Amino acid sequence: MAKSTYEEALRRLLAHEGGYTNHPSDPGGPTNFGITLVDYRKYAKPNATAADVRAMKIADAKNIYRAKYWDAQRCDDLPAGVDYAVFDYGVNSGIGRSGRVLRRVLRLPDNTSVVNDAVIAAARAVDRKALVAAICDERLRFLQSLKTWAVFGKGWGLRVAEVRAAALAIAAGSSAQPSLPQAPAQARAVVPLAKAAQQGSAGAIAAAGAGAAQQAHEAGARPAVVAAIVVVAAAFAIAGWVYWHRHQRRQQERPV
Repeated sequence: MAKSTYEEALRRLLAHEGGYTNHPSDPGGPTNFGITLVDYRKYAKPNATAADVRAMKIADAKNIYRAKYWDAQRCDDLPAGVDYAVFDYGVNSGIGRSGRVLRRVLRLPDNTSVVNDAVIAAARAVDRKALVAAICDERLRFLQSLKTWAVFGKGWGLRVAEVRAAALAIAAGSSAQPSLPQAPAQARAVVPLAKAAQQGSAGAIAAAGAGAAQQAHEAGARPAVVAAIVVVAAAFAIAGWVYWHRHQRRQQERPV
């Protein structure tokens, strides 16, 4: 439960999260060091733009990770090693899940994710290495239960294995830390949205709308009618994407 663990935990986390990305099909939008535009606006600069995210200083990312994940889960009060396992899980899957899992493996009620004094006391009363292993075991089981394991499982598995090894070394007080991870890009997100499926469903709707508009045009329909068909098709495409996005988010956040 040494506060200095944060720097080592963050160093390892950033090796997984990587640098700036802004993929058009990624609902997170502009992201740097794993920090999205939404979080950067919430914690650092309310009117931030994509350019601001790209130019984000590492110190800003550190402050956000500490406030949103480390401090929120009281990692300074958790045993060394356990703090890193909980921290990385929280960043990867959300502190709602990591908090519940911590409570569950400590045999405490998991109807809440709050890490309170009872959780801290229970964590300090058990073998920290056994607790790290239990957290990582549950994390891996959850990932393996996801439909997208076949696609992203290799990256997820590597990340969990690295976190387990490093957290156990920290818990044992070992100065010989595992090497920093060289994780594939898909290990960054615990339950990445099925982007190809998103694009495919929305694209299919848009393509069908375009075909209908073309047919209407060739049949001599008025420009206003053709335009209306295009607008309706676009609306359905957007609605389809939003539905898929929300469905996947619910999958991420469902209690297990």
